[in-house]
Amino acid sequence: MLELRNVSTHYGKIQALHDVSVEVKEGEIVTLIGANGAGKTTLLMTLCGEPKPSSGSIWFEGEQINSLTTARIMRKDIAVVPEGRRIFARLTVEENLLMGAFFVDKAEQPALLDQVFTMFPRLHERLEQRAGTMSGGEQQMLAIGRALMSKPRLLLLDEPSLGLAPIIIQQIFDTIEQLRQKGMTIFLVEQNANQALKLADRGYVLENGRVVLQDTGAALLANPAVRQAYLGG
Repeated sequence: MLELRNVSTHYGKIQALHDVSVEVKEGEIVTLIGANGAGKTTLLMTLCGEPKPSSGSIWFEGEQINSLTTARIMRKDIAVVPEGRRIFARLTVEENLLMGAFFVDKAEQPALLDQVFTMFPRLHERLEQRAGTMSGGEQQMLAIGRALMSKPRLLLLDEPSLGLAPIIIQQIFDTIEQLRQKGMTIFLVEQNANQALKLADRGYVLENGRVVLQDTGAALLANPAVRQAYLGG
């Protein structure tokens, strides 16, 4: 479904990604782990069209997309939940969710809202609340719900557990598992390597802008080098 082939990315003269190749097959959860500064968010931003790769190519469902604008990429059944959530703080929960359905037929929106509320009942309870007054966990639920309102086939998640309490982190990962069971394809960029690899069909380890390991999630969890670097030994 999604493939990066030997992608390199620069910020000016600084090279952030070095010949990165990643594949996400339909129905999979694939995770990308790495330390702060490894290039994880840069890789996700490159997928979304900004910055553009300086070399290599990006393919989605057989079409090369790396020359497209971010807006055109996001209209190809791809949705992203960005690091830090980036909700519209002054808008209500309902208004935020409907922003996610901007390109969806209005007749479909009530059913999509019902699906989001089934997954996140708390959002229904907070429907008229301004998003900026919600807790961090509730805002993350809202960010995921907003992405789902666009009816994506591929969901890109950037550090969904960042800054959340352990009990909320577990809820978020349970939600990701539910989405997998519904057939969603997910590319998960995450610092919480233990949770991410337990969930993932396959995973990649990024260090200094390079993929240094790739394997099944279970194999990476058992890898001594991964355990030492990312799982506390």
